[in-house]
Amino acid sequence: MANIQVKIGQLEMKNPVMTASGTFGYGVEFQDFVPLDQIGGIIVKGTTLNHREGNDYPRMHETPSGMLNCVGLQNKGVDYFCNNIYPTIKDIDTNMIVNVSGSCVEDYGECAARVNELDKIPAIELNISCPNVKHGGMAFGTTTEGAASVVREVRKRYDKTLIVKLSPNVTDVTEIARAVEAEGADSVSLINTLMGMAIDIERRKPLLSIGTGGLSGPAVKPVAVRMVNQVSKAVKIPVIGLGGICNAKDAIEFFMAGASAIEIGTANFLDPAVTIKVRDGINEWLDSHNIKDLKEIIGVI
Repeated sequence: MANIQVKIGQLEMKNPVMTASGTFGYGVEFQDFVPLDQIGGIIVKGTTLNHREGNDYPRMHETPSGMLNCVGLQNKGVDYFCNNIYPTIKDIDTNMIVNVSGSCVEDYGECAARVNELDKIPAIELNISCPNVKHGGMAFGTTTEGAASVVREVRKRYDKTLIVKLSPNVTDVTEIARAVEAEGADSVSLINTLMGMAIDIERRKPLLSIGTGGLSGPAVKPVAVRMVNQVSKAVKIPVIGLGGICNAKDAIEFFMAGASAIEIGTANFLDPAVTIKVRDGINEWLDSHNIKDLKEIIGVI
C-alpha cells in the first residue's frame, strides 16, 4: 500500500481525509457508523467564545447537486465545549480539531487561547469565512486586512497548528491566503460555502430564514478545485481542499490541484461512512497506478 501519511504544520496525520466542520458534529455522533480512529482528522462544529442560538428556522434547503444552509454557528460556547464536550472526545485516537469563530478580533483570540489549554486538541481551524452570521465570520475573510488582523491576534495567543479557512466569496482568494500566511498560519483550508439563495415561488419568499445561505455539495466542486489550485501556487504552506468531495476520484482531483489533505462535508449527510470509503479508494487508486507515496501526485497539474 502507498504511503498516505501527511503533515500539516505540526499535525501528524495517518491519512489525508478529514471531516469538515458542521457536518460531523463532535465526532461521537458518528461512532456507530465509522471507526473514528481511522479518520485522519475530525474538525468539530464551530465554536465561539459565547453561546450562540444560531439563525431562525428554516435554515437548510436541498438544491440541485447541493445544499443551502444558514445554521449560523449555533453552539453553547467555548467554556461548555471545554467542560462538557472535550472530556468525551479527548481520547479518540485521531486529530481532534476545533473550528473557532468570533464576532470580533478579541473574541477570536480569547476563544483560541482557551482551546490552547486543551492538551489533546492539537490544532484549530480558524473560521474567517462563514457566510451565515451577521457579525464576524465572512466579514473578516473578505479583505486582506480583516483576515490578517484575526490571524495576527490568534497567533499571539495560540501556539499549536493553525489552519485558516478561507472564503470563496472574494475577488482574489490568493491575496487572502498570502495575508494569513504572512501572519503565521500553518495551513489554509478552502473553500467554505458559496453564497446562494432559493425562493419559494408560491409564497414569493426566500426558503431560508435570513434569505441567503451557504451552498455546499457537488455543485461547488469545480470552483473549489480551481481555487485550491490557485492558492497552492501562491503560498508555501500546505493547502487543505474541500468542496463537494463525495468519493476518492473527487479527492484525487484536489490532490492533483495542490491540496495536501482534504475535508469531506455534505457527503457525510448522505453516507456517514464516506470518509473511510474515500480513504480506501485513495489507497486503491494509488496502488493501481503504482504510486508509492501520495506526495507524488500533489500539485502535479
